[in-house]
Amino acid sequence: MQAAPPSPPGTEPDLADKVRFLSDPRSYRHAPETVEIRETHMSMVFLAGSLVYKLKKPVSYAVLDYSTVELRHEAVEEEVLLNRRLSPEVYLSALPLRLDDGRLSLGPRGRIVDWLVEMRRLPDSETLSARLAAGTVAREDIRRVVDRLAEFYRPLPPAALTAEDYLARYETEHRKTAEVLSDPQLGFDGARVGSALTDFEKALESVRPLLARRIREGRVVEGHGDLRPEHVFLCEHPLIIDCLEFSLDLRSVDPFDEITFLGFECAQAGADWVFPALRQDLSNALSDDPPAPVLAFYWRYRALLRARLALLHLYEPVVRTPWKWRPLAASCLDLAAEADARVATWQGGA
Repeated sequence: MQAAPPSPPGTEPDLADKVRFLSDPRSYRHAPETVEIRETHMSMVFLAGSLVYKLKKPVSYAVLDYSTVELRHEAVEEEVLLNRRLSPEVYLSALPLRLDDGRLSLGPRGRIVDWLVEMRRLPDSETLSARLAAGTVAREDIRRVVDRLAEFYRPLPPAALTAEDYLARYETEHRKTAEVLSDPQLGFDGARVGSALTDFEKALESVRPLLARRIREGRVVEGHGDLRPEHVFLCEHPLIIDCLEFSLDLRSVDPFDEITFLGFECAQAGADWVFPALRQDLSNALSDDPPAPVLAFYWRYRALLRARLALLHLYEPVVRTPWKWRPLAASCLDLAAEADARVATWQGGA
């Protein structure tokens, strides 16, 4: 393992220094042949042979604060702990990045200057998203994913939320969504946005009693929070990674909201059959069959939230893949408009 070039005396390594060090195969004890770098909104990810290292960026947003080493340490520890619930064999440790005699190091000596999530690397080809693209997802694969999720959900205690808290969260998120989708500087389709927002508001008003009942029945739990096809690995024993570690509020979900999000993204990939399969299997596993209007509401909510998250990329100082975000948001609005029409299919199962 080779340390990075020393930093000038009296200086702290910045993000660029850390990325440069972690991009070098010689920095790692297990000596990978190459290191592949992937950047997300909040992290830099280093695929180093059989292992993966995630470095959180020193950023601060309304929903999270990674601005100090101490806060990043807390976030890394929380990420490892929470993700071991669904993938204990993947999340190995919270690993310190040190400065030893002016050089960055992953060794045991030196002052800690940051923290990394250390993970076992899983094959990209086995993600649900990759398998959908290859056309190799079978009905049995979805059943195995639901079996894994049901094992996870069954013992969870009800979330410490009142019905008012639960409803207020949807209202708050909707206000944020409306603000972004209606922002004139983004130049998004105003008429379609207005129709989608109005439809959501009507749906929320009509399902309030049903959502309140979900809370009273103890159906809302501390779940995954970001259940997407790229986070699901169709190994022999399915593994699910990358939960939403920075917000207990957003992680407190109805399992059927979570699988609706997963099914929605599968539908975006052209696999409309996945959500009815998820719904049928989870309903059987949990002895729970939410009313169709609740499922349609969750679908609308996830569709509009996904549109908002897509358009948020356009606010970045440097927009990565700028051609991607408006079409993605438009496709989300298309799917939101189909929510009610899909209900009969969803209730019919797969």
